[in-house]
Amino acid sequence: MKPNDAATAMPDLTPTSSNAPQQQQAQAGLDFIRQIIADDLASGKHSQIVSRFPPEPNGYLHLGHVKSICLNFGVALENWGLCNLRLDDTNPSAEKQEYVDNIKNDIHWLGFDWNGEIRYASSYFDQLYAWAIQLIEQGDAYVDLQTPEQIKLNRGSFTEAGTNSPNRDQSVAENLKLFEKMRTGGFDEGAAVLRAKVDMTSPNVHLRDPILYRVLKAHHHQTGDKWCIYPMYDYAHPLSDAIEGITHSLCTLEFEDHRPFYEWIIAKVDTKAKPRQIEFSRLNVDYTLTSKRKLKKLVDENVVQGWDDPRMPTVAGMRRRGFTPEGLRDFCQRTGVSKADGVVDIGLLEFCIRQSLENTAPRAMAVLNPLKVTLTNLPESLTLHHSRHPNVDMGERDIPLSSTIYIDKNDFAEVPPKGFKRLIPDGEVRLRHAYVIKCNEVVKDQNGEIIELKCTIDPDTLGKNPEGRKVKGVIHWVDSAQGVPAEVRVYERLFANANPEFGDDFLQNLNPDSVKIFQAVVEPSLAQANTGDRFQFEREGYFVADEKDFTTDKPVFNRILDLRDSYKPS
Repeated sequence: MKPNDAATAMPDLTPTSSNAPQQQQAQAGLDFIRQIIADDLASGKHSQIVSRFPPEPNGYLHLGHVKSICLNFGVALENWGLCNLRLDDTNPSAEKQEYVDNIKNDIHWLGFDWNGEIRYASSYFDQLYAWAIQLIEQGDAYVDLQTPEQIKLNRGSFTEAGTNSPNRDQSVAENLKLFEKMRTGGFDEGAAVLRAKVDMTSPNVHLRDPILYRVLKAHHHQTGDKWCIYPMYDYAHPLSDAIEGITHSLCTLEFEDHRPFYEWIIAKVDTKAKPRQIEFSRLNVDYTLTSKRKLKKLVDENVVQGWDDPRMPTVAGMRRRGFTPEGLRDFCQRTGVSKADGVVDIGLLEFCIRQSLENTAPRAMAVLNPLKVTLTNLPESLTLHHSRHPNVDMGERDIPLSSTIYIDKNDFAEVPPKGFKRLIPDGEVRLRHAYVIKCNEVVKDQNGEIIELKCTIDPDTLGKNPEGRKVKGVIHWVDSAQGVPAEVRVYERLFANANPEFGDDFLQNLNPDSVKIFQAVVEPSLAQANTGDRFQFEREGYFVADEKDFTTDKPVFNRILDLRDSYKPS
C-alpha cells in the first residue's frame, strides 16, 4: 500500500534503513492499539499487519470517520502492512452508489489509498450463506417465525433475562427447509429471521440469540436482485474480516459489547484467520454532530444544502469549506487514541486547520461591506507590487490603485468607540501596502446613510512612515475600477449549543446565523483562482474558492475560518 500521489499524500512511511530505527525508538510512546500491534509483530503472532476501514455506504463520511481512517490506514503504513477498504453493504434499502463514490473520493482526498481493489461485504454473500447453512446443521442457528415485536419483547432487558423462542428447538431439517423458503422469497419481510442459538439468559443482550439474516426484498447496488435475504451487520462484519485475513479489527467503543458475538461466530464457523477486535473511543467534538442518521435528516429536510454543505461535518462539507487534509490528519494525531470517551474542544480542530493554512495560503484583499472612498489628490492611477505571502516565496501580485477605492464600512466610524484605531473624520489611517490617507469629508444620502468618504493621501508615505507623527491603524481596500464583484459566504458553526443533541429535538440547537452572504469586491487576481484554491483575505480570515459555484465571471468564496485563534494546545 502506498499513499496517494497527490500533494495531500501522507508522509512516505515505506520501510528504509533511515526511518526504521526511528520507528523502533518510538515504541515507548505508542498508544495502546499501536502497542498491541508492536507486541504481536515482535512475538511473531503476525508477520504482517492487515487492517481495514469498513464503512456502511448509507451516507457521507464525517469527522468521526476521519479518525478511523487515519488510525486504520495509519497503523498499516507505519508497520509496512496493508489496509483494505471494504463497504459493509448489508442493507440495500439505505445504500446508494452516490455514497460509495464519495467514500472512495474522501479517502483519497485525505491522502490514503487502500490495498488492491475496493471490497464489498456483498462479494462474500455466497460464503456467508454457506456458513449460515453450516450453523443450522451444527445446531447453532434456527429460523424464528415470531413477529419483530415478539422478538423484541422476548429478548428481555438489562435486568431481566430473555425468553426462548418457540422455534428455538425445532429440528435441523425444519430449519433448513424454512431458511430455504426465506432465500427463495417465500416469506414477507418481517415474517421470518435466522437467529444464532447462543444464550437467551446472557447478561449481554447482544448474545441473546442475535439475528443473522432477515428478509429484505430490495434491489442491491452490487448484487442486483440475486438475494431477498441479507445478513445482519454483526454477522457479516466478523466473517468478512476473517475472509480478508484481517489481523486487527479496529472499531469504536460502542462495539465493545458486540465483541463476544464477534468471537463466537468466528469460532463456530472455524475460519482460518482469527481477527482480533479492538475498541477505541470515538471522536466527539463539541458543536459537532456525527450521527449519520441526524445528518441525513438535515439533508432530507433541506436544513442544509446537501451533504457537502460547508457547514456540515462531513468530509465533503469540510473539503468544500476549505479545510485541509493535512489539518484534519494533524487534528486526529493530536486527539490521540484511547479507551476513554470524552469531548474534544472544537478549538483544537480550528487551530490545526489554521496551522495548515498559515504558510500555504497566499494573501489577498477583499472588502465584504464596500464603502466608496475618493482619493482627491492621487495624481494618477498606479500598480503596486507586493508579495503574495510575507514569509514564504510565492511570488508577487499586482495591486491596482486609482482615485476611487472601497474600504469596509466597519473600518470607518463618525463617532468612534473607545480604542477605535481605524478611519474617523479628520483622522488618518494607512491603506494596506499603500499610502496614509486622511478623511476630509463624509458624504451622506437623503436618508443620512454614509455613501462616500473623500480623503487625501500623504504622497510621502508610500512604503514608509509619515514624518513627525504616528499612524496606528491599517485597513485593507480594493480598487473600484479593477476590483471584481464576488459573493463571499461567511460560515459559522452550524449549532449554537456545544451539545448539538441536547433536548428533545436537536434541530432546536441550530445556529440561525450559521451563514451570511456578502456582495463583496475582491482583488482582480482572485477572479483567476481555481476552485479549491485557498487564500488569506487580509484582516478577514481564510477563504476558499467554492468547488461548485465559483466561476471567473462570478467568483464565490467560502470563509474557512476567521483569523482569531484563542486555543492554546498543550
